Amino acid sequence: MDQAWGAATHSGRKRKINEDSYLASSPVFVVADGMGGHERGDLASAIAVNEFSKLCQYSVISPELIDGCFTRASGAIKNVLTNGVGGTTVCGVALALQDGAPYWLVFNIGDSRAYRLNTVRGTMTQVSVDHSVVQELVDAGVVDPGEVSHHKDRHVITRALETVTDPEPDYWMIPIEGGDQILLCSDGLCDELEDSEIKEIWSAASTPQAAADALVAAAVEAGGRDNVTVVVVSAQVVGVAASHIQDKTGTVTTVDEEPMNAELQDSLAHTTPRHVRD
Repeated sequence: MDQAWGAATHSGRKRKINEDSYLASSPVFVVADGMGGHERGDLASAIAVNEFSKLCQYSVISPELIDGCFTRASGAIKNVLTNGVGGTTVCGVALALQDGAPYWLVFNIGDSRAYRLNTVRGTMTQVSVDHSVVQELVDAGVVDPGEVSHHKDRHVITRALETVTDPEPDYWMIPIEGGDQILLCSDGLCDELEDSEIKEIWSAASTPQAAADALVAAAVEAGGRDNVTVVVVSAQVVGVAASHIQDKTGTVTTVDEEPMNAELQDSLAHTTPRHVRD
């Protein structure tokens, strides 16, 4: 089988702890950038990835399934991180069906990002919109988009999966086209590399894994001031999933919604495998 996705992560040059977590397993892919320091940010991102990993039992994903993951992950974070504030961004993409056709279901809360590259047309676009103070200033016409990566309020986010508020993710449904790839990244990538650099490195890579490795290495080389995580998914994921799809209607089946028990909480706090990869 041709490689349909790849993933890489690095703690960077300045941070001792990697608070990022990722999920790379069809039909759902996630990057989560934890906030709040060791045993808070890394735990929050691990909880999110653990919840979304339950969707790997399906062949196709619906927005309702994603909503359920956000709700349960929010509850788990609030239950576990009881002393103070902690949380995580979540940016992901899942394989969905609409009228029988394959779609990218992109979802985001926070300032991790999703980009789309079409290798046939040679175009790259940012799909997600940052939930940040500086993005609100851009939307209001106060700040030029070119100033975002260097603005002093770049890291002041307005939405997250955390202990105080309920999650308010954004969603996009995009038809999957030949030559499509989706890149998910924590802000450790786009803080160090301009979009033009991301496109150049990504376009030159021979496989999704080569792209993920090269982009993370370039971000670390450029400064590595933060943790950096990249997941790249190609349109070939459609072929991977198609061999497993039994119900073309995309019927939603209920996921276990029982509260996280004390044993699982303890396991997450001490031994969570934060990087889930198929």
